[in-house]
Amino acid sequence: MSFSPQLLALADYLTGEFDNREQALAEPVWYVHLRLWQKPVPLFSEDSITLFVEQASVVNLEQPYRQRIMRLTEGSNPESPLTVQYYMLKDPKAFSGAAKGDRALLESLTIDHIDLLPGCVLNVKQQVLDERRYQFIATPPPESRCCFTYLGNTIQVALGFEATEHEFLSYDKGIDPATGKATWGAILGPFRYTKRDGEWGVRNGHRA
Repeated sequence: MSFSPQLLALADYLTGEFDNREQALAEPVWYVHLRLWQKPVPLFSEDSITLFVEQASVVNLEQPYRQRIMRLTEGSNPESPLTVQYYMLKDPKAFSGAAKGDRALLESLTIDHIDLLPGCVLNVKQQVLDERRYQFIATPPPESRCCFTYLGNTIQVALGFEATEHEFLSYDKGIDPATGKATWGAILGPFRYTKRDGEWGVRNGHRA
């Protein structure tokens, strides 16, 4: 299937290896130095571009966490023509570290390994910076709640991001369902990631 230039650009901007080194050095009390990987996987290829995502503290790269799936699709809303649907892995440990370079393991991922997170979706708006560059802003639909159960615990997450060609801003944060207050993540503002490596990028609808 052929995808729009906007969807291809979004996928290309999101794909790669990122870190927030400058932010962590400038504000070490508030921001941990993180490495973030977002790599394409062969899921839902009939109508989507799908990414496997995980992250790790730079001081402990051998223990990545927050493995998740982002499915990028085109919608019918002219104001937010793109959407991102999140999925969770049934067994995150089975794919731990895959995004760091184990392409064979990523290629083995199937829909049987993941579960849909119905309320965990973002609408994506785009701003044209020039003929070939965009800024994407992803926010949840009104009244949506991203909640799921993991290891017997109910987890609520507020999702959101901005992306340009070389920078990814994550607004993700954990929410205490009882109080509605943020407990971890981008409490004082977004984590500002810079793309360090665009390997496995998405070009013309195919994995590079």
